[in-house]
Amino acid sequence: MRLVVKLGSSSVTGGDGSISHGTLRAIASQIAAIRDRGHFAVIVSSGAIAAGLNTLGIVDKRPSDLSVLQALSAVGQSRLMAAYNQALGGFGLIAGQVLLTPLDFINRQQYLHARQTLEKLLELGVIPVINENDAVADDEIRFGDNDRIAALVANLITADLLVLLTDQNGVYTSDPRVDAKASLVEEIDEISEVLKAAAGGPGTQRGSGGMASKLQAASIASWSGVDVLIASATRELVLVEACDRRPGLGTYVNKRKVRLSARKLWIAFANPSVGRVLVDDGAKSAILEHSSSLLSIGVHSFEGSFLEDDPVEVCDLYGEVIAKGLVRVSAEDLRLATKSKVTDSQSPSSILIHRDDLVVLV
Repeated sequence: MRLVVKLGSSSVTGGDGSISHGTLRAIASQIAAIRDRGHFAVIVSSGAIAAGLNTLGIVDKRPSDLSVLQALSAVGQSRLMAAYNQALGGFGLIAGQVLLTPLDFINRQQYLHARQTLEKLLELGVIPVINENDAVADDEIRFGDNDRIAALVANLITADLLVLLTDQNGVYTSDPRVDAKASLVEEIDEISEVLKAAAGGPGTQRGSGGMASKLQAASIASWSGVDVLIASATRELVLVEACDRRPGLGTYVNKRKVRLSARKLWIAFANPSVGRVLVDDGAKSAILEHSSSLLSIGVHSFEGSFLEDDPVEVCDLYGEVIAKGLVRVSAEDLRLATKSKVTDSQSPSSILIHRDDLVVLV
């Protein structure tokens, strides 16, 4: 079995922002145990910025300025890896640092290089410790949290299970921090927008994700054919018991029966949308029932200033997202086509999103 284990800032660091060596030792102990059972593990870890905050004595709140965050990451990343080296080394394991950016998933050649590197590390018995390369990430193209990276890494290495460890026991029917009647959801087949809204935002000032972010990551992983467990980082033997899918550990999100290819997974989830296209009922039916391309004639309206090859959401007339794809024409060209009422479905210019570049999300 292959596991991807994601630890958030609230788990990796303590209340004062210092690295929680006890938590890392507990995780290292469990990874050693599952390794002894013949399983492989990859760690995706947040905490570099939080560790930088603590090191530089910034205690008020997490800054929002990108250059400050990059500097904090540069300071904290080395300290974070030193802590992982110490924790894993205590159980005879070797850590290997891997820093990724969205370009490593967008560019096919870089994607293959990243996969080759991770495969070689696992072959050598090394535990990869992955983080976003915050110190150099461009604000226009970055993940912003490691939940999505963890889901994409799970696809990258064809993992069997993604374990998202957090400061809560799992997903609740509402935010348990404000609703005493909230109850734990132990299994999810379909992640609804209502459930995402109920999950709430980041639990700490140091974190950048939150339960909604984890549900988004779980959705990505499930489309990849990977099961997901959302559970507490402090639960004893959570990783060991997760390998046996023991009930009651947290919230399991079941993988989908149909698995997206790596390219379509990238189209759907790796790149944020820069626009929205609302389509009429005929176009919606053609996309959902016949796997057709989206033609310009089927567009009711659109939002955003997208260019050719940009990712956009495809919505029905009620605004519900039904698909996502890469457009073949810019917003300006689409505006001109709409005004001139282009109707020739055989014309290449009438194809807004080709079916090969379109991912159905319902």
